[in-house]
Amino acid sequence: MSSGKWSIHEYRLGEVLGPIDVGIRIHEELATWSKDVFDPSNAVVIGTGPFAGSKLFGTHRIVTVFRSPESRTIHVSEMGGVGYRFIGCGVNAISVEGKSDEPAIIFVKGDEKGVAEVSIRKIPLSKLEEIYKGYDGYIGAYALEKYLIDTFWNEISSMKARPIVVGPAAFKTVYGALVSIDVDFVKKRFVDGAEEFAARGGGGSVLAQAHNVAAIVAGGSYKPQLPKQLTEVTELYSTMKALLGKDFIQAVNEATVKYRYDPSIGVGGTFGVNYPHYRELLPLFNFNSIYLHKSVRKKLVDLILENFWKPVKTESFDLAKTWATCGEPCPASCKKIWRGKKLDYEPTNALGPSIGVFKIELTRNLVDLADQLGFDAIDIGHVVAWLLEAVYKGLLKPEEVGLDKKPNMDPMLMNIDEWTANAYLAEKILKGLVEGSTDVLKIVAKGVRFASKQLDMMFSDRVKRAGLRFEDLVVYQPYGEDGYMTPNYYWTPGFLLPLAVTGKYWTNYTSTFTEPEEFAKVAATRAIKELEISNAGLCRFHRGWAEKILPKMYELLDVKIDLDQYNKTLYQKIAMYAIKANAKPKVVESEKAKDVIATLATELNVEEWNKKFASNKDDAIREWILRATKTIATQLGLPEDWYKDI
Repeated sequence: MSSGKWSIHEYRLGEVLGPIDVGIRIHEELATWSKDVFDPSNAVVIGTGPFAGSKLFGTHRIVTVFRSPESRTIHVSEMGGVGYRFIGCGVNAISVEGKSDEPAIIFVKGDEKGVAEVSIRKIPLSKLEEIYKGYDGYIGAYALEKYLIDTFWNEISSMKARPIVVGPAAFKTVYGALVSIDVDFVKKRFVDGAEEFAARGGGGSVLAQAHNVAAIVAGGSYKPQLPKQLTEVTELYSTMKALLGKDFIQAVNEATVKYRYDPSIGVGGTFGVNYPHYRELLPLFNFNSIYLHKSVRKKLVDLILENFWKPVKTESFDLAKTWATCGEPCPASCKKIWRGKKLDYEPTNALGPSIGVFKIELTRNLVDLADQLGFDAIDIGHVVAWLLEAVYKGLLKPEEVGLDKKPNMDPMLMNIDEWTANAYLAEKILKGLVEGSTDVLKIVAKGVRFASKQLDMMFSDRVKRAGLRFEDLVVYQPYGEDGYMTPNYYWTPGFLLPLAVTGKYWTNYTSTFTEPEEFAKVAATRAIKELEISNAGLCRFHRGWAEKILPKMYELLDVKIDLDQYNKTLYQKIAMYAIKANAKPKVVESEKAKDVIATLATELNVEEWNKKFASNKDDAIREWILRATKTIATQLGLPEDWYKDI
């Protein structure tokens, strides 16, 4: 981006298996572990897996690899469907390095032979900021993509490209996502519900702040050269039936029933299924529900099901099936749309029950705001909930985070109207973070863990008076001195283990509490299996059938390999990068993070560990995590350094 030069590098399939491989190699070559996370050498590698271009469902995910400004080590984030258009540009991946002197838009156009043209267009910062404030009824990232569609329509439509953009959150905070909305090339508009985000870890922030890139437009007429067993429907279905032992569509439908439609509860998708499934195990009110008696949690869940879940079930399932795909043909149709907005469990819980908002129409608007501003909705939910609780408990004054009144974070009220003020306050925080409206919000924009330490010092008198540190109000997995990753919205120890990559499903995320060695074995196994799916560019919603035959799928590409061992080695490289970056994961330090683990043992009546936690919680937490980490290290072949001094 600094010189405008570009080149093509070829890797032999077998030498690498997918975009994570390539991303790790590039980061090792650039020694990005030795530099600041926003150094221009922090490459953002964006690409597809080797099966993109096939007729296999779920093979068109975009995988992004970068050094995270949150964890301070390598992170992987993905978005669905975008690869369906991206493959036309003629390459499997794009690596962005260097920094543009002005905000830039990268165009990569492919023809039948491969990449035909690469160009970089500059856009004045003042113009970009004007677009972000509002364009054609949108703001932020959505406004930018609509501006690109209108301004470069002839190019974008001829390329059949789906722009990947960032919003103002990426330029102003560490919580920035990569955003892409599918384009209807007939009606010249967005496709309802086909909104995708590679958000976890702050990859959008790296693209914006390390490279000054606001958008990537990649597409064209290139078609990947794949065997007919993957591209011709008759051959494909015959091959898949032989590998799976059943009809391919049947296998896909069985594996994706949760995400498509579960007739036993009359809903589908993560939003539809998770609320009635997890019930009293749902994390509510900034994870403070873990301290409540089960009978109280049941009453809260009843309120959620009636006011939050039922309206979506009625309108999007009972009266009409407003479903969509991520942008590639797929029978799962996992995008469940309510009043024009795609609703998934994690973003809605993040900006709904987790901040004490139990009215779905309010949460729908908050999620839409966070998405348009270009935030990682999962992470920003933790941030908003943390700040609301800090104000509620007196560690911060409302005006210090741009609020005009205090929130209500008392779950015992059982009054959804009393809690609605939290939605109004959350909106002010989201906008305030982008605007840098207060000194506190400017600090918070740099990351939860860093900010909590700074606020501990700034307001040491309040911390002492309350007997409560800022970090004790938020749940995260610490990395190194300042790095962290907030968990997904599940009550489980699985997101709070010293794993190389967290904030994703590369772990055991079941709401179970067992002996640490038993729990860790499942976490290690899932880390490798999820890595395999990610590196192949496959949607994890299809893991139920794909994991069974993935080695055979690679054999169709003339790659015969011990897939588990190969990906263990790849995982080891990610872990070694963390060690070199001084961003090795540590034992949890937040009191609430410790309590997520300890209270689950109580919830599940694990007698021996209940006694240990009651006797000395800190020692027991450390013992459980260290024993789990040693098991993970042994199973994955990680060095002893991985669990020493954590």
